[in-house]
Amino acid sequence: MGRTRQFDEDTVVRAAVELFATRAYDGISVDDLVTHLGVHRNSLYKTFGSKKGLYLVALRRHADDHVRPLAEALGSAADLEQAARLITAAPLDLLLVSAVERAPYDPEVAEVVARAFGDLDRALAGLLPDALASAFTAALLGVRLRARATGPSTEDLAGALAHRLGE
Repeated sequence: MGRTRQFDEDTVVRAAVELFATRAYDGISVDDLVTHLGVHRNSLYKTFGSKKGLYLVALRRHADDHVRPLAEALGSAADLEQAARLITAAPLDLLLVSAVERAPYDPEVAEVVARAFGDLDRALAGLLPDALASAFTAALLGVRLRARATGPSTEDLAGALAHRLGE
C-alpha cells in the first residue's frame, strides 16, 4: 500500500508559480523543485506526472488566480489610464515568462497563454475597438517585460501610452 501524501497540493502549486515566474521553466531542475517545494521526487511525479505537468498546473493556476481577476477588473475600468495601471501592477510574471520562453514551441503552453491574452483583450472591449485592445494589451505587457529586464518604473510608460490612445 502506498504512503499517504505528505504535502498540500495547493500550497505546492502556488510555490511552483512563484518559482517558475522568477527562474523560468528551463532555469529549474527537478532537484530544484524537490528542494524548494519540499516535496519528495516520487510524490512530485506521482501527483503531477513530470516537471512539465507541474509547470502546466502552475501556469493554469496563475491564469485562474491572477489573469481572470485582472480581466474582470479591466472590464470595470473607468478609462485607459486605470486599465494601464491595473495591467502594469498585476502579478503577471509567469504569464510573461511563459509567453517568451515556452509558448513559441509548446502548444499546451501556447494555448494557456493565448487564452489569457484573449481574456485581457476582450476585457478592454468597452474602452477600445478589438484591434486597438490587442495592441494596447501587447504594448503594456511589453512595458512589463522591459521593466522585468531593466528595472525602471512601468507607471510613466503605461500612463503615457494610455493618455496617447485616449486622445
